[in-house]
Amino acid sequence: MPLSLPDEVRAVLGELRLRSRASIASGGLGMHASRNRGAGLEFAQYRGYQPGDEPRHIDWKLFARSDRYFVREAEFDSQLTVWIVIDASASMGQADQTRVANRKLDAAKLLALGVMELALRQGDLFGLVLLANNAVEFIAAAAGPRQRDRCLLALDRIQPGGNLPGADALRPLWEKIQAGSLVLLISDGFDDALTELSCRLASARREVRCIQLSSAEERDFPFKGGLHFRDPESGVEIQVDAASARAGFIERFGKAREALRKRLQTAGIAQVEHVLDRPLAEPMRQLFGSPRSAAEVR
Repeated sequence: MPLSLPDEVRAVLGELRLRSRASIASGGLGMHASRNRGAGLEFAQYRGYQPGDEPRHIDWKLFARSDRYFVREAEFDSQLTVWIVIDASASMGQADQTRVANRKLDAAKLLALGVMELALRQGDLFGLVLLANNAVEFIAAAAGPRQRDRCLLALDRIQPGGNLPGADALRPLWEKIQAGSLVLLISDGFDDALTELSCRLASARREVRCIQLSSAEERDFPFKGGLHFRDPESGVEIQVDAASARAGFIERFGKAREALRKRLQTAGIAQVEHVLDRPLAEPMRQLFGSPRSAAEVR
């Protein structure tokens, strides 16, 4: 079934905006306000007149009041480049037993589609990176509906499998994802190599934001009786008794999530958690909404 944006996500897009603290103007005209000063579209501040400034930028009303020349500075509206990086390794095939059609990867695809629609509305560039089966698939950053269609084809095709690629395969990320880009990483969050990649990108002046996906069963551990678990990536298998394992699992899982949150926070990375039984609009609003709307969903 072709991917389509859920109504709940489409309904909140008007409240959201893609922004980057470390933006670098790329010469286009998107809705993203850069830090570059000049004769742009949005007033920023006054400064004293300097030789070479154009007379048309002088505020003559202010001159009449102060008898001094002041120039109106503004901020350019420039295109932002957004990279959506999706973990499509085998663990992203996990779903709750009561919602087998709603895997982590399915949620990741819909969240990616929401970000692409938002970039389209803003006139921004967006690219896609898919990590699965020890390989990297790139869709180069571009703008417009045709770019969305290219990304949709790749998202439709990708299925969870294998492990994340190693450092050598990830190296092209440093060439393709340039400084000033906004990077959204969607993953279940417990691969050290991916966490390290996020921190390195952030330290290299890429603005990184993460959505960590969990199943409701990971959150609640609602199981009973004897259980047989198998790691889909390593193949390791264990058998446990649900009643005796529940408290320990929930405690360890909570500590691991908190350790990851602190590590990303230290690196300056905004991170939100999304559980599969929660509305998909929530992580979108938390990452890309106003501070007020983000607080409303917590």
